[in-house]
Amino acid sequence: MGIKIYMISFFITSILFSLLYIPTRLTIPVSKYNPVINLNFLRDYNPYPVTFAYLISASRGDAKKLMRVLKALYHPGNYYLIHVDYDAPEKEHAQIAEFVSSDPVFSQVGNVWIVGKPNLVTYRGPTMLATTLHAVAILLRTCKWDWFINLSASDYPLVTQDDLIDAFSGLPRHLNFIQHSSRLGWKLNKRAKPIMIDPGLYKLNKSEIWFVIKQRSLPTAFKLYTGSAWTILSRSFAEYCIMGWDNLPRTLLLYYTNFVSSPEGYFQTVICNSEDYKNTTANHDLHYITWDTPPKQHPRSLGLKDYRRMILSSRPFARKFKKNDPVLDKIDRELLKRHNGQFSHGGWCSSGKGKRHGACTGLQSGNYGVLRPGPGSRRVQNLLTKLISEKNFSKRQCR
Repeated sequence: MGIKIYMISFFITSILFSLLYIPTRLTIPVSKYNPVINLNFLRDYNPYPVTFAYLISASRGDAKKLMRVLKALYHPGNYYLIHVDYDAPEKEHAQIAEFVSSDPVFSQVGNVWIVGKPNLVTYRGPTMLATTLHAVAILLRTCKWDWFINLSASDYPLVTQDDLIDAFSGLPRHLNFIQHSSRLGWKLNKRAKPIMIDPGLYKLNKSEIWFVIKQRSLPTAFKLYTGSAWTILSRSFAEYCIMGWDNLPRTLLLYYTNFVSSPEGYFQTVICNSEDYKNTTANHDLHYITWDTPPKQHPRSLGLKDYRRMILSSRPFARKFKKNDPVLDKIDRELLKRHNGQFSHGGWCSSGKGKRHGACTGLQSGNYGVLRPGPGSRRVQNLLTKLISEKNFSKRQCR
């Protein structure tokens, strides 16, 4: 009898312990067991009107360029995820990791991370698209933001982040900036019909894409679109691309796995074939880019002779730039008020003792949440006003 009472008591105690223990375990973040990135500090409250989540991608030889663009882009109200190609030398991976971990502001705020398990990215292959979607998934899981922006180490800002935050603060949060067109032209035969394989999907060593002899016909289940690989995605559309509750994003991802230069068509085709999102797109990538002679496949490197046209374009970003080109110094000095390799000007900055006036050397805690936009904000606002005006917005929607 005593044994029975003991067993019943043990059984009831086990059940009660389980009921108390299981919910406790379930409330522990998944990252506790399977960390994606090393989180130092994430704020529950962000005093800035809008927040951007950046992916900055770098390849072999891009370490110095990446460090420079990160400093130019940095703002404590945003989030930054760095992806360094798996093919880059271990020395460069270590150099970038040391740069991020040793910066006192990055450490204090904790909003700059590096993808711990990088992807092998193949030129013109879908591995670049896979890297972008990987970054979106990480950032959706990790922090709260309004727009996702993908850039490379060869990009550079033409306005401060205070300017950009101020310019975007009055926009509807569902807007997407995706340059798109249904007129594929030469791309029909050179990209849509060929079937290619990206070895980066299944090999550890980088090699060129290769083509299957047989070609495929154009799809009839959806309409193809093309455009710029550089986009600004709303959080809502980014969630749709990852979750894909009506399966369109997954279907198109499988299709674009064998499509040449898939980053120049995937997001365009997803959004323009979606009934929920096709009318949320401003047909622009907000980049200043000049191209080579037709068929305009490669952007030309920008220099001092392009400086005035970059400003007149009112676009917040430009590409591409060579490492330490003199025009970058001019942009730093005149547009970003960035001195001696420090951060770009912003209301959050403090100027160290003995530093020249306006130099941004660190975070002034009392200024966290303060914006000091300048002329760059007005330029970007003028461009955005034109893009979303009733006259232009509906006229340039998906056709």
